[in-house]
Amino acid sequence: MRLNPLNQRRWDGFRANRRGYWSLWVFLALFILSLGAEFIANEKPLLIRYDGTWYVPVFAVYPETAFGGDFPTEAYYRDPYVEEMINKKGWMLWPPIRFSHQTVNYDLTVPTPAPPSRENLLGTDDQGRDVLARVIYGFRISVLFGLTLTLTSSLIGIAAGAVQGYFGGWTDLLFQRFVEIWSGLPLLYLIIILSALIEPTFWWLLLIMLLFSWMALVGVVRAEFLRTRNFDYVRAARALGVGDVTIMFRHILPNAMVATMTFLPFILNGSITTLTSLDFLGFGLPPGSPSLGELLAQGKANLQAPWLGITAFMVLAVMLSLLIFIGEAARDAFDPRKKQ
Repeated sequence: MRLNPLNQRRWDGFRANRRGYWSLWVFLALFILSLGAEFIANEKPLLIRYDGTWYVPVFAVYPETAFGGDFPTEAYYRDPYVEEMINKKGWMLWPPIRFSHQTVNYDLTVPTPAPPSRENLLGTDDQGRDVLARVIYGFRISVLFGLTLTLTSSLIGIAAGAVQGYFGGWTDLLFQRFVEIWSGLPLLYLIIILSALIEPTFWWLLLIMLLFSWMALVGVVRAEFLRTRNFDYVRAARALGVGDVTIMFRHILPNAMVATMTFLPFILNGSITTLTSLDFLGFGLPPGSPSLGELLAQGKANLQAPWLGITAFMVLAVMLSLLIFIGEAARDAFDPRKKQ
């Protein structure tokens, strides 16, 4: 697909920032790998060939009786008895890490949290769960949560800022007073109160944070609409009878998107940090969920196991640094003062 000259100049400007350009590809590679976490870290085999029949435990549930067992419940493939039955008449293809984020390693010979070993490359947490598996799943949840929150809050914030800036007057004045009052509400205290009433889930936590995070782009979009609403091309469109909605989103919004796009990586960074902070304090995702914040809390509670805190810190440091580098490159790419 061929880009127009303006977008081509922006893409060339983004590529000129080598740190941000390669950070984008590294982040995308890590994110795509985490999307297939079930194929990398799982307590179930990827593929089974048993008695001439193919089985795919990753996508389907098979009872133990399907492999010659005694129980009609789902087979536990890490059980030596089940492994022996399958290997007698076939074979199993395992993922690189034979643990899911919730799998407890009952074969440990040392107390938990266990140090790194050949079986658990980054050790286990205080419940015997593989740290590397939880990092992979936790990375996926953090990025998906951050992306969902960033996109939805940005859509609401852009629409709110556009209405404020375009119509101005009493609409802008009343909306600004509402934003000032709403932004002063203590988000953390509200989440603590609500978590005492309702067990927070991924979507419930997303909804609570969305109620407050939409204000991040309101000021930027509002300022751009206030600046351009009386430009000649906007007046000409009004004179021709073009509707307000069309003028706002077809003629003015593209100019506001320049400033908006440069903020998105930083908003994503803040969304991930907020989720991590809530998980660290115990007010985030439900207990047992793979979470980088929960891993940080375990590192704080188990100072004799430094691999927990170091692993969580390194993962967060790399992830957030990549996003910052991408944001800096995007800011330079959309800056009209920078000539390539």
